[in-house]
Amino acid sequence: MSQLALRNRQKTRAVDTRLLRKIVLFTLKNILHEPKFELGIHLIGADEMARVNETFLQHKGSTDVITFDHSELQANSGLHGELFISIDDAVAQAKEFQTSWQSELARYIVHGLLHLQGYDDLDLVSRKKMKRVEESSLKLLAAEFPLRQLQRKL
Repeated sequence: MSQLALRNRQKTRAVDTRLLRKIVLFTLKNILHEPKFELGIHLIGADEMARVNETFLQHKGSTDVITFDHSELQANSGLHGELFISIDDAVAQAKEFQTSWQSELARYIVHGLLHLQGYDDLDLVSRKKMKRVEESSLKLLAAEFPLRQLQRKL
């Protein structure tokens, strides 16, 4: 049985979590072909991300996405893990890369899911391979969903 828990604990942007859920499920089932998963996604602010980063990875400051792979706890159960995503970092990087924070959010989702599938970005060859899959996945998502609508109307 597959489960997706989506928690929005940040106040930087109003996120349409129903659309985000559809995007995550589409990515899992139609792009990454993962029929079984137990996944938690936490949308958080930079302060909370800095605490998570320092507590679990001993790194200072905020970062865009942190992936925790819990698959060793569940043998043969598909993807099993958590993604922590900083919306503050998505907003900042969108300005830097001249894109939207919504497309950055989609990128972080894909990036974290690829880590759960075993992709790595620690060396140049692995990073290039992961980046190719990430880019092609994002193109499919952008063709399927209006990513800018992740900004919920107030």
